Amino acid sequence: MTQLRIGVMYNRDWAPEELPGFARKVEALGVDDLWVVEDLGWNAGISAASIALGATRRLRVGIGIMPAPLRSPALLAMEVATVARVFPGRLVAGIGHGVTEWMADVGAVAGSPLALLEETIRSVRALLRGQRVDMEGQEVRLSGVQLVHPPTQPPPVVAGVVRPRSLELSGRVADGTVIAEGHGPSDVRSARALVEKGGASADHTMTVFAFCCVGDSADQVKYELQPHVDGHGAWLGRPPEQVYTVSGTAEQAAERVRELEAAGAATVVLRMIGPEPVERLSDLLKALGRDVSEASA
Repeated sequence: MTQLRIGVMYNRDWAPEELPGFARKVEALGVDDLWVVEDLGWNAGISAASIALGATRRLRVGIGIMPAPLRSPALLAMEVATVARVFPGRLVAGIGHGVTEWMADVGAVAGSPLALLEETIRSVRALLRGQRVDMEGQEVRLSGVQLVHPPTQPPPVVAGVVRPRSLELSGRVADGTVIAEGHGPSDVRSARALVEKGGASADHTMTVFAFCCVGDSADQVKYELQPHVDGHGAWLGRPPEQVYTVSGTAEQAAERVRELEAAGAATVVLRMIGPEPVERLSDLLKALGRDVSEASA
């Protein structure tokens, strides 16, 4: 059985100039992945991923996620291919619908978001594999496009999606699915069923993002998490107490990670909440039985 991958997110509120140092610290701790975020007005995903990859030697870097409406699939494939070519085997390209309100703010609302995402993922995956692409789709039109320098190791293209029809789409066309923060084990199992309904193979990966707050004081942990679970609960349409988090003491948080793994997560990406995120991450990794040197923290 493949070992669960543990990742950490570089929060969008953190300054981009601090990314290289953070990436080196978490690599030294022994995490498997670092994921960067692309949200409107914050850091850009491909440039952030390039910075993190350039600052490290081993770390796999995921982009979660790039909104399909913002780029031509040809440009998206070119950018991903360039990074993947320089850092073979170390990139995961996440693509999604994008937040509807943000897409409206930049005049990039798709006529059919489902068609756009499916056609984008299909064409990007083909281009990254060196294929010549002709597509006359509902949203994407490409005429004989082919990359001159496709990646030697095409990176996984994963879909960051939430709703049932989009999850089925992910199972149909993507290499894996990214599940947003706040979703617990039952959500992961339901998502797995939907991607399988869409036709996902056994090697279709499930990556789960999770708010993570580690501390010995239950009241302090709750206080630090509250703004995040309130805001995310509103986005998910569920009460804050139903927003799943990896939280509590290091041992309690480790058990929450194991619950996500048991539900089908291949990678759990921790969005660290509160001060001293690297130190808290170190405590959690130790509770998970990972080999963490004191010097690396």
